[in-house]
Amino acid sequence: MTKPAGSRAEQHRPRVLMFDSGVGGLSITTCIHDMIPTAGLGYLADNACFPYGDQPEPVVVGRCVQLITAALEVFPADVVVVACNTASTVTLPALRAALRVPVVGVVPAIKPAAAVSGNRRIGLLATPATIRRPYLDQLIAEFAADCTVVRVGHGALVQWIEAWVAGQPLPLDDLARVLAPLARAEVDTVVLGCTHYPLIRETLQSALPGVAHWVDSGAAIARRTVHLLQATAADWPSGEPAMGGAYPLEVALFTGSAPPQIEHYLASIGLPSERLVPHWHGNN
Repeated sequence: MTKPAGSRAEQHRPRVLMFDSGVGGLSITTCIHDMIPTAGLGYLADNACFPYGDQPEPVVVGRCVQLITAALEVFPADVVVVACNTASTVTLPALRAALRVPVVGVVPAIKPAAAVSGNRRIGLLATPATIRRPYLDQLIAEFAADCTVVRVGHGALVQWIEAWVAGQPLPLDDLARVLAPLARAEVDTVVLGCTHYPLIRETLQSALPGVAHWVDSGAAIARRTVHLLQATAADWPSGEPAMGGAYPLEVALFTGSAPPQIEHYLASIGLPSERLVPHWHGNN
């Protein structure tokens, strides 16, 4: 079995294990690193089963519980963040029953979007699986009942972003067609309802210059993670970067091949990794 990353001298640092079906969770990982620069971070991507929206729910639940449990043996952490909307909607009860550490999930940021929208027209950009979830109807009914919410769910967008992280250009004409319903509806606020989407925020802003507010869950998840770390990892330093020359991202586990150029991309967003482990299945 692979040994835990980091020396014993670093084990008192707070540690967070991030999980997603692909690279989208890196958007939240960056937020957590910005807010908690002392934290040691591990990243687990079940990219062999990407995208989760195409998988039956029992498959998603089973893989999440098995892989995250095994990853905690490799990378003991104080908090697990499920940085995937699809996984969060179906796996959190099973994970919380199986794990001894707190688990944080993500939901589309409907509540903060409703708080900032001026014209009460909100766009929700998400995956088709998220668009169909009953819990989304509940969020809208509870927090944005007085708003018109235009839902756009496109299956290829996350794949375009995965390819973009690997060095391929985004198909800008296709992206403009995906976003056209939001432009026609004259929304002033867009919820980025998938953790992949903040990775291309600048491109989205250029495509929809009339949108005043772009809202995602990254900062809220980072704040929740800080709160849990303060409760579970006492005596951790809060103001200095990672100690002992440790990398912010101590280990990156991929159940499939590591994305091409991922090392360069991680460095570009301030998350160089100490170890990249492809084809990891929990029994390496």
